[in-house]
Amino acid sequence: MSTPGGASPQVLRVIDANLNRLGEALRVLEDISRLLLNDAALSSALKGLRHQLMVGDTHFQRQLLAARHALGDVSAFAEEPTEAERPDPPSLVAANARRAQESLRVLEEFAKLPQLSQTLSWARFKEARFSLYTLEQRLMSALLRQDKAKLLSGLYLVLDAPALRGRPPVEAARLAIRGGARVIQLRDKEHILEDIFQVAQELQGLCSQEGALFIVNDRLDVALASGAGGLHLGQDDMPLPLARHLLPQDRLLGASVRTVEQAHKAAAEGADYLAIGSVYPSPSKPSAPVRGLEPVRHIKAQVSLPLVAIGGINEANAGEVIAAGADGVAVVSAVLGADDIEAAARRLAARLEKGHAHG
Repeated sequence: MSTPGGASPQVLRVIDANLNRLGEALRVLEDISRLLLNDAALSSALKGLRHQLMVGDTHFQRQLLAARHALGDVSAFAEEPTEAERPDPPSLVAANARRAQESLRVLEEFAKLPQLSQTLSWARFKEARFSLYTLEQRLMSALLRQDKAKLLSGLYLVLDAPALRGRPPVEAARLAIRGGARVIQLRDKEHILEDIFQVAQELQGLCSQEGALFIVNDRLDVALASGAGGLHLGQDDMPLPLARHLLPQDRLLGASVRTVEQAHKAAAEGADYLAIGSVYPSPSKPSAPVRGLEPVRHIKAQVSLPLVAIGGINEANAGEVIAAGADGVAVVSAVLGADDIEAAARRLAARLEKGHAHG
């Protein structure tokens, strides 16, 4: 890049201040995605944006440094009353994304000046600003779903209609939660929509009251109407990108996968967690292919999303599933097949905690 012709020290100070503010803000966003969310794709995108906007012209960098006069900045230490208010990570994202976007707009406008137009590309700053709008949305959404995702590391009960054997689903869920279930998924392919929706509403109310996570299987309409905390989709259900677009930002999206390739695709399309099975022969789905523990190990090694294993898991084998890399286990028969649902859930939840403790 050529050096600016005739740019005054004052103009260079504007460029220098905004480049510094931009880099600092992007670095905060990058570290949140990398260290708080462990999101490799998002942190890579933010890092790429930060490096893309660095000024590579050494002579121009020296000119900016020479024009810098931090102590002479009349607003250097002026603070708004709300500037020190950062109650949570989402507020950090909002504040730093706004700082970066404002800096990009200033840089975009000043880059249009004749003395800078040959050195700085205003179009590049504009493109980066619009890219950041999308990255901010992705980052904020991931943070809003983070607390819900933490519940996936425990007992995940699938309320499968046939396995309930006529017992009220809400009462079965209540007992399971008392026993330690942290996630309740409604899977009902038998009843009419009106009945499914009624049960879903009651389950969401129960889970909200008890601090558990309620997830609807397959039915986006039921998930939205009931206010469920998440939606789970299989390979033959609606496309993940469409579901991610239609779901509110703070709702989880889960995806069933069978291979590493499917896992990578689901992660790229907006899934918050993955389910894999059937790990063992499943009493509730006897026709499901048995895949064993190897896919659990392979997917966990290559994809950073939480992984829930399902299929034939019980108190006897749950420990080895956790040892293979699963964050949580989803069960049907191991809990709903017991006469005492609460006691069965408590034993299995304790076994999972022991497995996580042994690391």
